[in-house]
Amino acid sequence: MSKEEKPRVSLVVIGHVDAGKSTTTGHLIYKCGGVDQETIAKYEKEANEVGKPTQKFAWVLDNLKAERERGITIDISLW
Repeated sequence: MSKEEKPRVSLVVIGHVDAGKSTTTGHLIYKCGGVDQETIAKYEKEANEVGKPTQKFAWVLDNLKAERERGITIDISLW
């Protein structure tokens, strides 16, 4: 591996419905630098506006309108 390459990690997140899988994964992506502070601030503002303040990190993964309205993850395609 060259100095410029970063090591990759594969993760599997398993849990019950509403256990916080998307929130935890979104927070991990943020903490690892995959999402900037401005984006999280935007998600936090939008989540507060719709009465779902705890969803800011879940919205890193939940891009569809239906996901955000229903509070569930449907599609997890990232990049």
